[in-house]
Amino acid sequence: MIRERVEEVLKSVRVGLKSEGGDIELIDVKDGVVYVKLTGACGTCPMSTLTMKNVVESSIKKAIPEIKAVQAV
Repeated sequence: MIRERVEEVLKSVRVGLKSEGGDIELIDVKDGVVYVKLTGACGTCPMSTLTMKNVVESSIKKAIPEIKAVQAV
């Protein structure tokens, strides 16, 4: 199932986020869009938009090409 595949990718992303005092939570996967929530230090970081695009979204899309977008909620 696609949700499990996304969780596997997020495990590798989490390592970097946790080293900075943050984390990421998978909220939902619907119609090719992954909904996530940055938590901890990442939830309030001014660089979180870049982290979402350059780290989270690129990692997920590379591993799971059928994903169209990653959306923060």
